[in-house]
Amino acid sequence: MNQKRENYIGHESQLYGVEEHRLIGGKGDGIRLFQVRNGLGLEFTVSADRCADISRLSFQGMNYGFFAVNGYSAPAYYDDKGSGWLKSCSLGFMVTCGLTNVGVPSEDAGESLGLHGRAGHTPAENIYWEMDQDKIRIHASIRHAGMFAEKLLQKRVIECSLKENKISITDQIRNVGDRVTPLMILYHMNMGYPLLDEDSILDIRSDEVIPRNEHAREGLSEWNRVIPPQVEFEEMCYYHHFNHAGLARIFQPKHQKGLAIYFDPKILDEFIQWKMMGVKDYVMGLEPGNCHADGRDKMRAEGKLKFIQPDEEKSFRIDLEMIEKL
Repeated sequence: MNQKRENYIGHESQLYGVEEHRLIGGKGDGIRLFQVRNGLGLEFTVSADRCADISRLSFQGMNYGFFAVNGYSAPAYYDDKGSGWLKSCSLGFMVTCGLTNVGVPSEDAGESLGLHGRAGHTPAENIYWEMDQDKIRIHASIRHAGMFAEKLLQKRVIECSLKENKISITDQIRNVGDRVTPLMILYHMNMGYPLLDEDSILDIRSDEVIPRNEHAREGLSEWNRVIPPQVEFEEMCYYHHFNHAGLARIFQPKHQKGLAIYFDPKILDEFIQWKMMGVKDYVMGLEPGNCHADGRDKMRAEGKLKFIQPDEEKSFRIDLEMIEKL
């Protein structure tokens, strides 16, 4: 922190810091939120009761994320059957999918698995923030567990620089149970208006682009083209593979603002581009993960399903940078 700047302010929250709030009324009643500002134009909201996910992100007053028509919904409204996830998921800038299943509903190893898993609807058991002259850090512990089922402990740290417009998200996941457990995680990051519109430039530095299905194949030549909202648009998904560094960017030339997403493709070895150009469902998902979205049963059949051993710990990291040029 610049000492000269400190001489001009009273409490640091005049410019930067973290404020805790609770929502009142509606389906979001009681949800605990941490609103973070770094004093350089970067602002975001961490939803403590939703896996400490980032529900809102903006830079210099411009919104970056998509917020679904559902709005905020408390975890109690979660429906784990089939596609019930869609009824209570606000998406927001980032929602965690997993941790034992991701993607379409499926039947696997005797389990009925709902869309995208329970992670994003699981409240943090313990969450707190700290700040020094360089960074704001939010620490959260989220338990994904049940009797006769998986027992995973997720420790998340979200760091925000006070000197640069950067955020890092680090997850350490430990198997505190006694059984080998499937481990699937997807960082479902959702770009929204006005960062996203028909003038946006999408730059994904992948070495291979695979359409998820025949419908997506029809638009393969224009996978990176953003179009205006379309009536009854059918989603398209593309699977990107990276031989070297993982990097995806989106830039809005009208406002000279954008976002860069960095990740290690050796660890997060699947990247899903979710292209949803619908009316009021207008969103571009840029989603690093360790799995695709076709269900745990298919991951297992393909030999791609990953596991975590008892007492084993695995780490994942995403870095975000607000950019003002490509």
